[in-house]
Amino acid sequence: MRTILSVLLGVIAVTTAPPALAALNVFACEPEWGALVTELGGDKVSVYVATTGRQDPHQIQARPSLIAQARKADLTVCTGAELEIGWMPMVERSAANARIQPGAPGAFEAASHVRLLEIPARLDRAEGDIHASGNPHIQTDPRNILTVAKPLSDKLAELDPANAAYYDNRHADFVHRWTQALQRWQAEAAPLKGVPVAVQHKSWVYFFDWTGLREIVALEPKPGIPPSSGYLAQVLEQVRREPVKMVIRAAYEDPRPSEFLSEQAKIPAVELPFTVGGTDGAGDLFSLYDDTLHRLLEALGHDSSKP
Repeated sequence: MRTILSVLLGVIAVTTAPPALAALNVFACEPEWGALVTELGGDKVSVYVATTGRQDPHQIQARPSLIAQARKADLTVCTGAELEIGWMPMVERSAANARIQPGAPGAFEAASHVRLLEIPARLDRAEGDIHASGNPHIQTDPRNILTVAKPLSDKLAELDPANAAYYDNRHADFVHRWTQALQRWQAEAAPLKGVPVAVQHKSWVYFFDWTGLREIVALEPKPGIPPSSGYLAQVLEQVRREPVKMVIRAAYEDPRPSEFLSEQAKIPAVELPFTVGGTDGAGDLFSLYDDTLHRLLEALGHDSSKP
């Protein structure tokens, strides 16, 4: 009887035991970095993503919920290059978490590991929303994801040395899968090379560097400055002189300027996810680029589902 009772108690203990806790609490500023941390960290990380694909990462409020999550974080993973300058410093100060303060081991900035483009020759706020370090929208080039993955994996291992081998194995697996996907994406993107486009905001320099798309004109008179009707009329005149194949905007942007140009110039207005979750088709890091290329090729008249 005692043996049966002991077995039953053992079963109960196993089935009611709390799940193993993740080793690291990670605060990701943008969805792409939350997705990358999840790829590399698996069940050893608990990831909180501070923004969504439908939010402008420049324009975020330092809400109490963000501060509460930052207070318990072991690691923050942000873009850097001043992308989050309007809100993340306030979150860091208010959280008073020594582990994630600038310069601390738990503060990781992806932009510090890639070659930044569009570094301004001079700083003048009259020129609009410019960043001293360069254009921060590095995630639009999937090659940058691969570049950031290694130092981020190393950072996870540094903060959680007991699971270093686990992170190393997950990184190796990610590199294998991502390299295969890159080869496929590069083949699919071939028809985009040299195609002239208009953009709503200057967010795509890294994507254009990768695909060879050519930016002819931006709908904003200066970065971050909404276009007036008079300025859009000027853009329309330029597009009539220098035709473009489509006008591109990020999913979080106001659609009205690009739809105006689309209607007047008789070109497609293409909404791109920009980050994970920006569109229904961009549910994870891999499908982010699948959906981006599909939307562009569809607007160009190519079927990306066919070889």
